[in-house]
Amino acid sequence: MKYIDEAIIHVIAGKGGDGVAAFRREKYIPKGGPSGGDGGRGGSIYAVADRNINTLVDYRFARIHRAKNGENGQGSDRYGKGAEDIVLRMPVGTVVTNDATGERVADLVQHDQKILLAKGGTGGLGNLHFKSSTNRTPRQFTLGEPGEEANLKLELKVLADVGLLGMPNAGKSTLIRAVSAARPKVADYPFTTMHPALGVVRVDQNRSFVMADIPGLIEGAAEGAGLGHRFLKHLARTRLLLHVVDIAPLDEAVDPVHEAKAILEELRKYDEVLYRKPRWLVLNKVDLLPENEREKICRKFIRSLGWKDKNFAISAVTGDGCKELTYAIMEFLERESMDENQDLAKFAEPDTSD
Repeated sequence: MKYIDEAIIHVIAGKGGDGVAAFRREKYIPKGGPSGGDGGRGGSIYAVADRNINTLVDYRFARIHRAKNGENGQGSDRYGKGAEDIVLRMPVGTVVTNDATGERVADLVQHDQKILLAKGGTGGLGNLHFKSSTNRTPRQFTLGEPGEEANLKLELKVLADVGLLGMPNAGKSTLIRAVSAARPKVADYPFTTMHPALGVVRVDQNRSFVMADIPGLIEGAAEGAGLGHRFLKHLARTRLLLHVVDIAPLDEAVDPVHEAKAILEELRKYDEVLYRKPRWLVLNKVDLLPENEREKICRKFIRSLGWKDKNFAISAVTGDGCKELTYAIMEFLERESMDENQDLAKFAEPDTSD
């Protein structure tokens, strides 16, 4: 299935049915009075998050979603039937915004989360609502209200705890294959990863986290080189970024330090918030370095890059260092969750100060 992570749709809720002015005309009841019923409500349009869907491809080709109108009221106190609602099932992680105003309408982050996108119109009132002691034969009735209508932009941002960042062929796909059951394409040419891939990394039976791999970023992406910044949005929800670097490029003309700095600069250009996220350095393919020089080469690289945060040297192909990396990630995420819970608990405590 083709991976689609953006779409624009037009939603039109149903119009409410009109009320009606009618009077009872029955034998032996000469003064039957008003009997006009109300119109039915128009159908509304809802979005529901579904974890079994992972692409917006259905909405790329079906752009207009229109709910039915409510039925008009009828005589003999008969009310019009309300129209059925339309439910649009979308992937978990979908952000819905109004395409005209940019206002966020919904952020679907939980399975079965339901959000109203367009409300159906209310049905009109029949003339039976307008009778009174001074108005025995009212002829007033109201029309049904129109339903809401909007152009909506759908944008899928995958939900993952950890995101992989790096140049093409840095070994990101190989790493996610090594530590999870995900099986993205792996080959010895650039841009083998054409869309985000998610993998669940199980540290032990009851501890796991989700890792996301996105297509490689290259220098000049801000100007449209390579796949550009299109997939960087999928790292927006992550809590930790792993900057994967090929420490032993086959092309001797390639400078890993320059490439690493270029990635950081592209990240900063794209989003300052994403740039400030916790980020660890992962030096991959150490198995291609002479064993007696690995530590020296890695130290030199870290010093040249000016890296001061956490770093790891691994080989995704052989698995060396991968276990230690996943355990460190799990501990970091658990510590972050604990800190967040403590902050929430402090916020919820009542203020007893005078």
